Amino acid sequence: MAAHRVAASVETADLGSYQQAARLMLLHGFVTENYPRAKALGLVLQWADELAKDFRNLFGYSLQTSARHARLLRRLDAFDDSQAFLTVKSKRPFDRRRLAYLCLILACLQRSRVEINLADLVKLLAPSANTIEHLGFDATAPGHKDAVVDVMDWLVDRGALRISDGSMEDWARDHDRGDALFDIDHNTCAALFRPNKPLQHLVSAAGLLDTPAAGTGRDPRRRIAAQRARRLLIEYPVVYFGDTDAETAAALRQPTLAEDLARLTGLPVERRAEGVMLVDTSGHFTDKRFPGRGGAVNRTAGLILAKVADLREDPDRASSLRYLLPPDPGEEHADLLSRIDMALPQAGTLEALAHGPHTDAGHDTDDTDPAAPEQERQASLPFVEHSALEQMITELFEEFGPSSFTNKWQADPGGLLAEAVALLADLRLVHIVPGGVLVRPAAGRYRNITAVLPRPAHDGQFALDFPLEETSR
Repeated sequence: MAAHRVAASVETADLGSYQQAARLMLLHGFVTENYPRAKALGLVLQWADELAKDFRNLFGYSLQTSARHARLLRRLDAFDDSQAFLTVKSKRPFDRRRLAYLCLILACLQRSRVEINLADLVKLLAPSANTIEHLGFDATAPGHKDAVVDVMDWLVDRGALRISDGSMEDWARDHDRGDALFDIDHNTCAALFRPNKPLQHLVSAAGLLDTPAAGTGRDPRRRIAAQRARRLLIEYPVVYFGDTDAETAAALRQPTLAEDLARLTGLPVERRAEGVMLVDTSGHFTDKRFPGRGGAVNRTAGLILAKVADLREDPDRASSLRYLLPPDPGEEHADLLSRIDMALPQAGTLEALAHGPHTDAGHDTDDTDPAAPEQERQASLPFVEHSALEQMITELFEEFGPSSFTNKWQADPGGLLAEAVALLADLRLVHIVPGGVLVRPAAGRYRNITAVLPRPAHDGQFALDFPLEETSR
């Protein structure tokens, strides 16, 4: 009998290599000969069979591999607005135009042969885009050509396209004279877009979520809860017991969960009274390293947490803080789903093959276990009003000097504050509510962040270049 359920056949001396391959696939989801870096595909293929088995048993994910790429097909329990496609050069999130163009361009490439030039591709793209209200494509309209270039850059970066002649920049400057010729890797293009259900069969975005089979008993339901707990811990920076259902919270407390994920990733699981987190001390297993490199937004977010900690520990000011219950996660997700469905086109739905809205929403799994543990009550959280946050950013500008916040932000402290708060919300360290934020328990982990600041410069102001703290996520 194997000593471990995960990486069961991996020798101890090879465990580090296996864990590196697992982290690569979980972080990037898609690996080619050159993406995210050279030799990454070889490392994943070396452990492909063992990884495929562990991803399937732990998370219900599928790992598909070929000689040209490896693709991890995830199954989602809920929508996550913190994950985004990023432009290759500026690392800015794709807006809706770029996401729409990406889908349309992949469809155009599917109808093309082994190569295509950019001018011909745009001729295929424009009619499709122009049939969609509020989208369209006009080469003379501001931003349209930039969006196409960002999408093509994204596809080139992942090996779906290869530039064999010309330049996208030349086309962007003058689309009548400039052009670029691309070789198409159709297998890679097909691997990039793999929804778990045909989109024409959906009457609700909930159909894209993973739903357990109907009529489950107690043991299958616990197995599903354990799988959901593992997915939460591997996909999110921190998981709070109060944000989950009772069975998932019970699964998060099981020692086998920590053992399995620690053996898969090489990272320790940290438990606190409020929840659990997978601690990445290297900062290499996260798409949002915090605190550390990341520019003024990242560092300002850390300093805002320090200011919040000072507020909570100040006996004169702490008594004025209000404590509020956070919104119900289920209600928030239902609201998000309803807003997504408002934009769902109904004209293209194949009615005969469409999934019913109750099936898509997973409402056919009503199999209540009378012995299930009770849902944990959410604890009240300290509420920091937006006016207090504005005061904090003003104080930071006075302490460090506006020039420490880069040219982009030195005249826009309000914009910097908004970006910093959004980052903290993505990391589940605060929860944005009307009028301010609720400070979540994991924020206390960074209350001493100012201890690593350098001494003040001769002018009495700090420089915003403090060294990295070792802890991330």
